[in-house]
Amino acid sequence: MVAVWVLLLLAVFPLAAGLGDVQSDDATDQLPGGAESTLVHQIEDRVPGSEDDELIVVYHRDGGLADGDKQAVARQHAALAKEFKVDMPPVPSEDGTALMYAVGQPASGNDAGVAKFVERVRGVTADRPSGLQAEVTGPAAIGADVDAVFEGIDTTLMLVTVIVVAFLLIITYRSPFLWLVPLLTVGAAAYLSMALVRVVAGALDLTVSTQSSSIMIVMVFGAGTDYALLIVARYREQLRHHRDVHAAMRAALKSVGPAILASGSTVALGLGCLFVADMNDISGIGVFGALGILATLVTMLTLFPAVLTALGRKVFWPRVPALASTAPAGRDWWRWVFARPMRSAGASALALGLLGLGVLGLSTDLREADSFTNTPESVTGFATLDRAYPGEGGRPFTVATPTDQVTRVLAVARATDKVVSAETEREGNGWSLVDVVPAAQPDSDAEAAVIKRLRADLPPGALVGGEGAERVDVQEASAADTKLMIPLVLAVVLLVLFLLLRSLVASLLVGAVVVLSWLAALGLGSLLFEHVLGFGGVEPTLPVLGFVFLVAFGVDYAIFLVSRIAEDRKELGTTVATRRAVRATAPVIASAGLVLAATFAVLASLPFVPMVEMGVVVAVGVLLQTLLVAPALLAPMMVGLRRWIWWPSRAADDPQPAAVPDEPVLVGEKRS
Repeated sequence: MVAVWVLLLLAVFPLAAGLGDVQSDDATDQLPGGAESTLVHQIEDRVPGSEDDELIVVYHRDGGLADGDKQAVARQHAALAKEFKVDMPPVPSEDGTALMYAVGQPASGNDAGVAKFVERVRGVTADRPSGLQAEVTGPAAIGADVDAVFEGIDTTLMLVTVIVVAFLLIITYRSPFLWLVPLLTVGAAAYLSMALVRVVAGALDLTVSTQSSSIMIVMVFGAGTDYALLIVARYREQLRHHRDVHAAMRAALKSVGPAILASGSTVALGLGCLFVADMNDISGIGVFGALGILATLVTMLTLFPAVLTALGRKVFWPRVPALASTAPAGRDWWRWVFARPMRSAGASALALGLLGLGVLGLSTDLREADSFTNTPESVTGFATLDRAYPGEGGRPFTVATPTDQVTRVLAVARATDKVVSAETEREGNGWSLVDVVPAAQPDSDAEAAVIKRLRADLPPGALVGGEGAERVDVQEASAADTKLMIPLVLAVVLLVLFLLLRSLVASLLVGAVVVLSWLAALGLGSLLFEHVLGFGGVEPTLPVLGFVFLVAFGVDYAIFLVSRIAEDRKELGTTVATRRAVRATAPVIASAGLVLAATFAVLASLPFVPMVEMGVVVAVGVLLQTLLVAPALLAPMMVGLRRWIWWPSRAADDPQPAAVPDEPVLVGEKRS
């Protein structure tokens, strides 16, 4: 098996290394597929010269510009005009504190060309008199600053994730060798998933965004390490009962394999539901995330057991499990939960509900200007323009219209409230592009209102695009995706749970507690983002992506716990089986949750607010699920509802089991 995997990894290495060939962060790769702004991008590709990269250079000095400042601006304006398209002279502000002009070049067609253009213009404007400020902004500058955030992110994220996972595994296993086995095996799963994404993206003509590939890698490492922890825990148990390591591994996989297969399948199916999302980037995350989880499942159920078995018992050194030995007795940390199970469950549910109240103040209105943890020059430049030239123009829109109705479009646009100007930019192939400049500040409610008025008033066939329109389309599509995805994913997860547990009550209970934990994580995240980190809202796609991740992975941990209960309940009864399952699985589930939370928390180290928010919400949600929901809410609910929990199974009301020596009965409690 190991040899087969070595050959497989050698074969897929070129595919994994070529993932960058299908990776792109163009606007159309993230926008809703049928949105007006997406259609405008497609029309612009058909109009010659319409895709110019444009920058705005703004100079300013508090107290007013000096003669030397104006001379320096004139020199730089002339220097840039020799290299680029500069059609306008420097325009002074009314208060005399600023000068601005536009710089353009033919579209480079790639991120590297835009970055080089922005770097060159910023290099020219860097040589200026002391005290004179210069900022390069505009659509191309914002795009370059976003690209700079993601530059090298795959390598950085992979390295940081590996370090975090390695550190946690060393602490968990306290072995100089054992931690390497899951880490290297999960690395193999990551390479396999990257190769699968390369093949599927090429076959289906899908574009891989940096966000989707980054989240996929995090999920592979988190889920793979979780599965490794569960297999190792059960394998260690079986080594105390079997002399032969092969027999021990077979017994371990027979016990834990179905739960891992079911949980991984649930995650993959939940992510796969995202494929029908209107948002292109959410759809991509669903497809590629599902591929990553499937690759992880195959790897951890074949390669990982093979490597562990080949290395024998000594891989556990210095804590080698001896034959016929007993596991070290640990403290029963959750004993208090089962003294009064329904009271404990009620307290846990109340705590989660209170945290969930934070969603009442959730604002899915994160502006592009607030998307960076460190404000870049392109964002401060727009703020300078708004201060120095109030009401004289915001970020322009692009209206694409059939050429035969351009006169009517110009008239409607110029008559629209809060529109400063509307001019025909270019024509070709039966289409005309009109630049419409609003008075509103970028990403403001006033800008969105102008876009909606234009879309309502313009004649049929005219389409409003541009960055402001893209923001409106993303918000509307995200809201629609949330309404569609949440019930769809929940229905799929509940169906898988019912097929696995054969119990309607248990399936609904598991679904309810993971949804409650999602609300609690989102509510706590909202409070954290607004009152601690000072973010200006959350990314519109965060609620639906957070729901999918937390429900899918939350069901993961619930399956590990409930499947262990189901193993013993016919012999021991639900109460004793649940207590034993919590005692056996809680440390492993907690370790697995800590690893998964830590891997998602790596996203919070990136200087991009949407990634930080995703990392924080998922990490908080996973910790809540593993440290509170599974042992202190789900488990006591299983005990409290023990007479109905397995309905409609025939064994819903368990027979009275014989006493179990190592499981003391609480005073006044019957075994049931």
